[in-house]
Amino acid sequence: MVLDLARERAPRLAGSRLVCLDGPAGSGKTTLAVALADLATSAGLDAHVVHMDDLYDGWEGLPRVGEALAPLLGPLATGAPGRYRRYDWHRAALAETVTVPPAPLLVLEGVGSGLAAWWHHQTLLVWVEAPSALRLARGLERDGADLADRWRAWRTAEDLHHTADRTRERADLVVDGTGRTPPGPPGEAP
Repeated sequence: MVLDLARERAPRLAGSRLVCLDGPAGSGKTTLAVALADLATSAGLDAHVVHMDDLYDGWEGLPRVGEALAPLLGPLATGAPGRYRRYDWHRAALAETVTVPPAPLLVLEGVGSGLAAWWHHQTLLVWVEAPSALRLARGLERDGADLADRWRAWRTAEDLHHTADRTRERADLVVDGTGRTPPGPPGEAP
């Protein structure tokens, strides 16, 4: 459904369709991004995925997300390759520069990917959500229980960001990131 909706709309990032998968951490954005890129590739559409985790400059980087997106989206908006410095979470430092060539489909996933400042280049803004307890469990499973305090602080920062930016309100589509399949009509197998 996400790919179909994106393909129905005109490219707004030069010749690229920019699909932003935003929502709170642990909601399922990365899983959706991978599935979307695989589906696009299967349909013969060149797709590139950029993970916002690579753009934040650490746990306190969310307020600077607009600055992090500028060298990526600014050039892509003119049809030129975009760039960003990948953040190395293990070294707690910026690492190599990553070049992102223009592609028919650019999937930008992560908290802040749907930043309102870049709305005019977004073909589709998808809000991915899941219950708070599930999101925290996913995050701690991925990153380790010793980062629980960092996760709680991040959740506060993302709540402030999403509220101020009105991300969910601006979304074109809201997706359940729990992985559950909604039940079909009575008597039909899921």
